[in-house]
Amino acid sequence: MAASLFKWFLAVSLTAASLPTHPLYITVTEISHNAKDRTLEISCKIFTNDFETVLGKLTTAKVDLTTPKDKKATEKLISDYVEKHLQLKVDGKPVVLHFVGSENQQEATWSYYQANDIPSLKKIEITNNLLYDGFDQEINIMHVTVGGERRSTRLNYPDVNVVVEF
Repeated sequence: MAASLFKWFLAVSLTAASLPTHPLYITVTEISHNAKDRTLEISCKIFTNDFETVLGKLTTAKVDLTTPKDKKATEKLISDYVEKHLQLKVDGKPVVLHFVGSENQQEATWSYYQANDIPSLKKIEITNNLLYDGFDQEINIMHVTVGGERRSTRLNYPDVNVVVEF
């Protein structure tokens, strides 16, 4: 009996040890200039389990982004976090992000923002340290579209600043 339990324990231990760890920590931010409406439209895609981990450090309550008990409080937590960790300057001027909403799609949580009164854009300075306070392997990918031209860049932890020019 002891020998069979040992074999079972060994098999379970080896299986658990060989399971892959979380391979990548990535967020994706899309920034699009809407010349007609004179706005920037921003969306952030963050893996839900990673986002819950980081947001959970900010509150005593359990954070559930998939089926939140209090949607309004959860959205405030999301918007406060993103607005603190994602800052933009357009042509040298700071931009105020206005939270539009969020949604959960399978394993990712999307949050949406808008910046008003942006008639044109030649240069955007991005400070992005989303999830850096939770994961030192974080990669933040950003796609910026202006006048139909798309530029993509990324920041690897600990880098937080990038400039994209058009």
